[in-house]
Amino acid sequence: MLKTIDGLARRFVGSSFLYMRRFLFRILSVGPTPNHIAFILDGNRRYAKQRNMTAGTGYRAGFLTVMSMLKYCYELGVKYMTVYAFSIDNFKRRPEEVKYLMDLMLEKIEGLLKQESVVNEYGVRIHFVGNLKLLDEPVRAAAEKAMQATANNTKSILLICVAYTSTDEILHAVQGSCQEKWNEIQELNANQSQNAEITEEKLELDHVIKLVDIERHTYMGLAPDPDILIRTSGATRLSNFLLWQTTNCLLYSPKVLFPEIGLRHLVWAVLNFQRLYHHLEKEKKQL
Repeated sequence: MLKTIDGLARRFVGSSFLYMRRFLFRILSVGPTPNHIAFILDGNRRYAKQRNMTAGTGYRAGFLTVMSMLKYCYELGVKYMTVYAFSIDNFKRRPEEVKYLMDLMLEKIEGLLKQESVVNEYGVRIHFVGNLKLLDEPVRAAAEKAMQATANNTKSILLICVAYTSTDEILHAVQGSCQEKWNEIQELNANQSQNAEITEEKLELDHVIKLVDIERHTYMGLAPDPDILIRTSGATRLSNFLLWQTTNCLLYSPKVLFPEIGLRHLVWAVLNFQRLYHHLEKEKKQL
């Protein structure tokens, strides 16, 4: 009898929270809604240490928080959500910790593909962003499988930055642009002898690498620049994350550790975005 009452109470509380959340999001939707929110997942290990738990428990708690944020963003109408899951610099950590993180990543990627997962419930397309060749083969294969399995989902997009740093992304974009331009030059030179109308001026103009060329080759080129970047634990560093994309991005640094971030923090970030929206848009137009 007590179990039945407890179950009913939990369902009632859960339903009440859901309706309250939807009502709150409906009010927020009156103002401008961010199109893209990015997260730096800071504080998972400290969260575990403060509670005398293993570091793995902190990372697992952080994954549950990512799923909650994904659900809230979807309900609010945010199209893109990006998380900084694993930096290239994280490979410098103790080998046993790196192996645990790779194993956990593999487990969670496989979990995302289950029918009852938030990804399938909300029609989320997954993109893994970064230098994926640095990942272990099983993790890379699972990431490619997840991207392929969700390729037809269009309601929301989750970008997971793994084996990523912004400096590596910029280097990759420059190298890709140079290679593309070199291929074009080779083709033009081959056609020059056959087409007298190709002038030296045109050749010189075509040799120039433009800003759009660099941006097209960035890892994050498949998404618009973020409107809000949230880094937990109160830190105000970007830590080599989205340096190219955050010129006019609202930065928010709540003091809570990542597993502790909740709905109220997301709402506060959106309210600040709405308050500064016209100023941010004016700054973008001046670029």
